[in-house]
Amino acid sequence: MPDKAQIADWFRHLQDQICQALETEDGKVKFQEDLWQRDGGGGGRTRVIQNGAVFEKGGVNFSAVHGQLPETIQKALKVDEADFFATGISIVIHPQSPRVPIIHMNTRYFELSESTWWFGGGIDLTPHYIVPEDARFFHQSLKAVCDRFDANYYPKFKTWADDYFFIRHRNETRGIGGIFFDRMVANESHDKTALFEYVKAVGAAFAPTYTELVQRNKHLTFGDQESNFQLFRRGRYVEFNLVYDKGTKFGLDTSGRIESILMSLPNRAGWPYDYQPEAGSAEEATLNLLRKEVDWINM
Repeated sequence: MPDKAQIADWFRHLQDQICQALETEDGKVKFQEDLWQRDGGGGGRTRVIQNGAVFEKGGVNFSAVHGQLPETIQKALKVDEADFFATGISIVIHPQSPRVPIIHMNTRYFELSESTWWFGGGIDLTPHYIVPEDARFFHQSLKAVCDRFDANYYPKFKTWADDYFFIRHRNETRGIGGIFFDRMVANESHDKTALFEYVKAVGAAFAPTYTELVQRNKHLTFGDQESNFQLFRRGRYVEFNLVYDKGTKFGLDTSGRIESILMSLPNRAGWPYDYQPEAGSAEEATLNLLRKEVDWINM
């Protein structure tokens, strides 16, 4: 069975692989690395790429932290006073072009004791403009990963992502979803080793899936209308991350490194008052698809 040190080492290695793939895809800039230590125990490696040929801002963060579980987290998890260990990788990429989608991935492991632990994570896509062929490719890629381990994973985790990545005060999804899972523990079908292999497969799917989408769209032209809509869509992304995102809340509640926690926010975003898309426009088409339960594979 993998222990917490082995799991953390794999996440650290995944960070290296993904950063290398993204640097190759951008071709202009490299990631800046900040090593940091958490006062309560542990630390991490924050890596940020900015002002590149393809990526305006992106972060690929690794952390492995431990210590006394804050009281707010104890109440949320409904546990008594305890020590904790948490490790994982968190990624958000904001591209230069409105034709290239925003992507997010998080895979993580949380442990209170050798007998109390779980895996969580997910990967989701937020296009500025929804392209059905790209949405189909993205969801097919995730389904292929899930189906290698359990035929129930994709439909279950796709629904979970639809529900999680939902901006309730806007009554719209953040993007086209993906998969989301949490509190994965051993059962009769999947022991800890099997669950870790699934999490590893999700992590390994990130680079080939996203670079394919980047290559499909990074050379497409755009103008002011598309750039302004990109800022509007980024604004929605910011709203979700600051109001609903559990990772943001966990980082703040555990006194995490604020620059790493807020790495997910774009350099530029917009909030035009009472935005209404032109009837029949590509902008209207995208906004009409920001809803739950879309069958992206068969649409």
